[in-house]
Amino acid sequence: MVILVPFDGSELATAALRRATEFAELTDEPLVVLSVVTDDERFARGRGWIDGDEPYDPDAIAERLEASVREVAPDATFRRETPTDAGEMAATPLDVARTIRQVAHEIDASIVFVGSENAGRVSTPITSVGSPVSEDPGYDVHIVRHT
Repeated sequence: MVILVPFDGSELATAALRRATEFAELTDEPLVVLSVVTDDERFARGRGWIDGDEPYDPDAIAERLEASVREVAPDATFRRETPTDAGEMAATPLDVARTIRQVAHEIDASIVFVGSENAGRVSTPITSVGSPVSEDPGYDVHIVRHT
C-alpha cells in the first residue's frame, strides 16, 4: 500500500499531509507527496506560489514546496510533476488533477489524502482538483475539508 498526498502548499493540503503522515506512521506504509508545478506563470501566481514582480521559476517553487513538506513529513518521498497535456494553453485544475491521477496509478496508491473544501460536493468550482481526483475508483480517498 502506498499513500499519496497532492501538495500545493495550501492550508488544506498541509492538513491533509499531517493526517496522511499520522496514518502512514500507524500503518507503516510509504508516503509519497506530489507537487504538480505547472509551466504556467498565471497558474502559479493564482496559487500564491509567487508574488507581485517575483520572477517565475518552477524549480524554486518546487524547492519551496518540498521544504514545506519536509517540515511536516521529513521521511516522505517528495515528487514533482509538470502536467503534460497543458501544451501552449494555460494549465487548468483538470490538468493538475489528471497528473495526480496518473501518478496515483503509476505508484499503485491505495489511498489519496486530498485537502479540498470542495471535493465531493454536487457543485464543484472549476478551481478544485479534489472532485476529479476523488472520482477515480482505483484508490480510496480521504478528503480533508478542515485545517
